[in-house]
Amino acid sequence: MKNTFTPNEALQKLEHFCAYQERCHQEVAAKLYSLKMTPDEADFIIVKLIEGNFLNETRFACSFARGKHRMKSWGRIRIKNELKARQISAANITLAMKEITIEEYLSTFENLAERSWNILTETNQLKKRKKFCDYLLRRGFESDLVYEKVKELEKNQG
Repeated sequence: MKNTFTPNEALQKLEHFCAYQERCHQEVAAKLYSLKMTPDEADFIIVKLIEGNFLNETRFACSFARGKHRMKSWGRIRIKNELKARQISAANITLAMKEITIEEYLSTFENLAERSWNILTETNQLKKRKKFCDYLLRRGFESDLVYEKVKELEKNQG
């Protein structure tokens, strides 16, 4: 593999990179850096990608939120934090969160909670409760939802 690309070759390469999967500006900038583009060339290529609609931060944020919720069962908090880490604007994060309906969100939460509670083999009730809560909080679900659910599950168990 050669180490240097002309701006046009890099543009073509990044068009494929962006067409394959939605990307955020940060990922594209990192890719350009790895291709050893100068800052001016990188800016030129990013502008071209946006003009060609290969790079669209709003589309990325919405797709990311839908995908992480549906495929990985992530909660809102984790999705928001991951989008912030990718330097997505607050407006785009707000739009992305609207991609997940409250019904779908609660349904995912209920299924995940029931499943995780039932697989925990911990006999010590306090440890089981902690493992359950930690798992759902790590997944990015709101603490009030998690604590209400653990109370409900403990009541039904006992």
